[in-house]
This record gives sequence, C-alpha cells and structure tokens, in this order.
Amino acid sequence: MPGLGDATRGRILYGGDYNPEQWPEETWHEDIRLMLQAGVNSVTLGVFSWAKLEPRPGERDFGWLDRIMDLMHEAGIGVVLATPTASPPPWMGHLHPDTLPRDEEGRTEWWGGRQHFSHSSATYRRYAAAVTEDLAARYAGHPALTMWHINNEYCTYDWGDEAAARFRDWLRDRHGTLDALNTAWGTAFWSQGYGDWAEVMPPRHPHYLKNPTQVLDFKRFTSDMLLECCTAERDIVRRHTPHLPVTTNFMPLWAGQDAWRWAEEEDVVSVDLYPDPRDPFGAQEGALVQDMTRSQARGPWMLMEQAAGPVNWRGVNHPKPRGLNRLWSLQAVARGADAVCYFQWRQSRQGAEKFHSGMVSHAGEQGRTYQEVRQLGADLARIAPHVTGAHGTARVAVLHDWHSWWAGDQDARPSHEVDHPGMLRAWHRALWQAHLTTDFAHPEHDLSAYPLVVVPQLYLLTDAAVDNLLGYVRGGGTLVCGFLTGVADEDDRVRPGGMDARLRDLFGIRTLHEWWPLEAGETVACEGFRGTLWSEELEADGTADATTPYKGGELDGLPAVLRKGRAWYVSTLPEPGALRDLLTRIAAGAGVRPVLDGLPDQVEAVRRGDLLFLLNHGREPVAVDLPGAHHDLLTGTDVTGRVTLGRHGAAVLRPGTNPGTNPGTNP
Repeated sequence: MPGLGDATRGRILYGGDYNPEQWPEETWHEDIRLMLQAGVNSVTLGVFSWAKLEPRPGERDFGWLDRIMDLMHEAGIGVVLATPTASPPPWMGHLHPDTLPRDEEGRTEWWGGRQHFSHSSATYRRYAAAVTEDLAARYAGHPALTMWHINNEYCTYDWGDEAAARFRDWLRDRHGTLDALNTAWGTAFWSQGYGDWAEVMPPRHPHYLKNPTQVLDFKRFTSDMLLECCTAERDIVRRHTPHLPVTTNFMPLWAGQDAWRWAEEEDVVSVDLYPDPRDPFGAQEGALVQDMTRSQARGPWMLMEQAAGPVNWRGVNHPKPRGLNRLWSLQAVARGADAVCYFQWRQSRQGAEKFHSGMVSHAGEQGRTYQEVRQLGADLARIAPHVTGAHGTARVAVLHDWHSWWAGDQDARPSHEVDHPGMLRAWHRALWQAHLTTDFAHPEHDLSAYPLVVVPQLYLLTDAAVDNLLGYVRGGGTLVCGFLTGVADEDDRVRPGGMDARLRDLFGIRTLHEWWPLEAGETVACEGFRGTLWSEELEADGTADATTPYKGGELDGLPAVLRKGRAWYVSTLPEPGALRDLLTRIAAGAGVRPVLDGLPDQVEAVRRGDLLFLLNHGREPVAVDLPGAHHDLLTGTDVTGRVTLGRHGAAVLRPGTNPGTNPGTNP
C-alpha cells in the first residue's frame, strides 16, 4: 500500500487547507505567488465544497476545481484532494430529512453549520458515494494530485430511527442473541430485560441514569458507523488511484472514535492540533498528541491542521506570541511529523471562522503571521532532506484505550473529578517534564520493546490485555499502574474483588477494601509526598518488596504505593513534582534515561533518526550543554560543547561539523 513517503518524496509537506471558492479568481494568482514565496508545496482542496461541486441533486460543477488544480500543477504545488462529504448541501436536508442526525432527546440537527449528516443514513451514504466516485474519476490522472483526504474530523453522533435500526444490526453481530445481549448489559438490573430486538434502542434521554454498558456499546457502534462511512469513500478513491495514499484527519483525544482501529484503515495517519498558546502546558499537550499520533502511524505522520495564530472557539482567543508557531511546528517534526499544515491558507472574511487565523492573516503579506510562515517554510526546507522518513526512538510506552475511556466515563462513577484524559495528561506530563520521550500503545499490543510501560488508568481491561501485562512483567519489563485499573471486564462488569485478581497478585494486594475519592483540591498525606484526586483502602498480601504508606487520616499506615518485583501500583495521583520524581526513579531503575542529562526545565530534547532537536519553551534565552560537536541545520553553524537557544528558540543538530562554518546562537 502507498504511504506518506509517496506524497513527501523527501520533502516535508508544508501548506494547509485552501478554500479558493471563497475568493474571486484574481485572488488565486496572488495566493500562488505568496505560497511559492513561503515555500508552500502542498494544499488541501475541496474539504467543504459539496454545495459548490453539486449545486443541485445530481448536477456537477467541476470547472472551478479544474482551473485551480491546473494552477497548482503549473506552480509545482501538490494537492491533497478532499471528498466534500463532511458538510452536505442544504438541498440534501431539505429534500431528505432522513439524512439529518438527531440528538439523544430526539431533536433534529439542521443544516447551516457543518457535520450535519447521519452516519447511518442510506440516502446520505448514496449521495456521498456518488460525489466521491465522480471526483475520483475526474481527477485520478491529474498530475497535481498527491493524496486523498476523506471527509473532515468525523465527529457526529445520531440517536435517530435509522441509527437505531443499524444499532440493532450491530448488536446482533456483536452479541448474537438477545440472551447474550441481556447478559452483557446486565439487564436484570432495573427490569431492563429485552424480549424482542425491536425493543432495543440507542441510549436516548431517560428518566434517570442510563445503562452504562448500553452506552458503552453505543459509543463502539458510533465509531464503527463513522468508520464505515470513511472506508466506503476510501475504497472508491483507491479503486481509481491505487498508487496514492489516503487519510482522514483525527481530532486529538476525541472520545467518538477508536483511533487505534481507525489508524489500521489509513495509509497516512493525520491529526489536527490546537494547543492554547496561553496554556503553560500547551507544549506538553502538543507532545502528547504528537506521541499518540506517531504511535498510531507506527512512524511518520501528518499534522493536517494547526493555527498560525489565534483560533475562534475559546472564550478568549489569544494569538501566538512571536516564535511560538515555529517552535511548535518544529516540535511536531521532532516527534515524527513529515507534514506541517494549517487550517487555513488565507483567513476568511465571512462565515463562522473569519476570526480563526490563516497563514495569510487579515493583515496580509506584511503581517507578522505571514512573515513567520515564510521563515518556517525556509526552515523546513533546510531540514527536510535530513529528517523525512526517519523514525524516533522511545523506550517508554504509555497505555491508552478508547473502550476503557468510554466505560470509565459513565455518569454514576465514584468521582467526576477523575477522568481518563486528565489522568493521561497528568502521567504523560510527568514523563515529559522528566525529559523522557514516550510512545503510546494499546494494552493488547506487543510491549516487549519497552523497558518501561506506564498505565495512567485503564478502568476496563479485557482478559487478553491483563494476560499481556502479566506476560510483559514476566518477560522482564517494568510496569507502573495508576489507580482504578483493571476494575471492569469488556462489558463493564466489575471484576470480583474490585480489581482483576491476577493484577492484585501482580502488585501484592490481598484486598481492595474501599475506594476513597478526594474532593476537588483535597489532598492526602503519603510518606514523602501528597496525593490528589483519589486514595484507596488497600491491604497488602505480604509479598510486596516495598510500600509507601499513607500518613494520617482513615488510611494511616496503609499502602499508597506498592512495588512487587518490577510491578508498581500507585493508588493515588501524586502531586506533579512527586509523580515526576517517582517515574524518573522507576525509569532509571529500568535503564531509561533522558536524551541529555542536565537539561533546563523549559528545554525539550528529542531524537529523530540521527538528529537532535532542542526546543526552548521558555521566553528567556537558555544555554544547553552538548556532548561533542554538532552542526545546526537551521542556522548552518557548528556548535561544540554548548548551544544557546533564544526565546522560543530551536536547534536541529546533526552529529559532527561542516567545514567552514562558525559557532552561532539559535533563534
């Protein structure tokens, strides 16, 4: 199958969503001039163009797209051509109300925005297939075409009648019989037993709490239905262009799709990434998403969207300070991106996203945003021959599973202060602050390549996943698990004892007596640190090699942290510094060390291939000590022993020196 390398061909793809249909054609030539000036080599066309391509049912207007495709080819700019199916034209909802999704209270979601389609609608799917077929047939041989982009940010739910019928079909495939469904859903509780498939519905708005396993299966179903829509269009374009890669863009840590499964169906894994520039941990949020996307791709990946400046959906939308766009873009490349793209090229003058930035902002060619975009284009061109296609190496794996997230996110849980993404961020942040690069993995993946595996929280674990963790430790790996792990099986049935018995034995736990969740802002004292969010009344079985006790209160003297051999269990969330120190100590014991020792706190160091990326996330210049001599690809200078990074500065260092170069400072 084709891959990202078939589109990059030794370059880093640089550009973004281009919406020429929003502009008069004389602007197109100006756009191309500015693109070439900025080093843009790739644009995405057609993402929200369905009403333009099919103004009335069955009609086609490809003339405008023909002209812009030809102009892009003449300029040497490749096109990632999107199917337009994320936003059906108004005529579709007007003529075919069955294509519109309904929310859990039965209200119709109308046209006038975007993503207003029912993933289960046969009518929607028929129209989507037809426009995709005609698009692929027309442009399959166009020399500008480098990649296909299916739909955009799949994110719709539907509780309507057609979705209900498809849900019942999906449940038959999963469970087989009504008896099996009743067992899986625990319908003996609250008189919910089903005697006929027609009685089974999506989890619509109830009088009181929903059946949590019904909700879990509905989330699985939604991910699968959206994937069916995606793969149907993918198969159409593949039939016309089997030599070109196909992608669809994920939203980071979105709860609606099992991205592990989706990634297996893509030639290129791509993601949209919008950290808040005012968030002191924005860079860590970016690193988390980049690590996860690289792991889903099992190699280089595509940054499909980011913002060159402010976005438009936060309560207060701050621009990026000078240099931050460049820094975060280089961070993505360091962590495996072979494409750095934006939404969008030119900032819109009308519509819901006219205050969302573009590579060319309302300030135009002279604006700071475009000037920084030009600098970044030159930087990427310099480093591309040395980095494109290269893989990074991580010796720590963080485990994450959407099914566990879905199950643990139920309404009637012990504490709404605890949520899966929050735990994932807290543990990844501790590793990031310890300067330890991480991969992500599914709990059933082969983990043998990692000396250290970290489980922030996996409330639901299948038997296969539990066996995999046990085998990993038996094989010599070091495992660290956070609380509320291994509580439920794949049907959200609480395991006897409140935690899988095999895991209790692994950690040296005889009895888990009670969960003791903490209030917001409340802490619990432990020997050497304070815990947050959660605590547990544990009784050790006497086989643990070491324990760290709670100090005072109801849990005084009981174990907060247990270690049995190479298996650690942490029954609270240590405050950030304490969690960082704990994981640093455990990692060192497993033979895992940072890329460089003695790094300043605000500096991130990542290796990709034989290159060392140094990224200063601080606003003040900082000096970084280096082992030996290096050549900085960004500045063309040699550095020996130490490099100075300016505010939001970066260096991309290759071992050794180039003759005739001089030491320098890295902006």
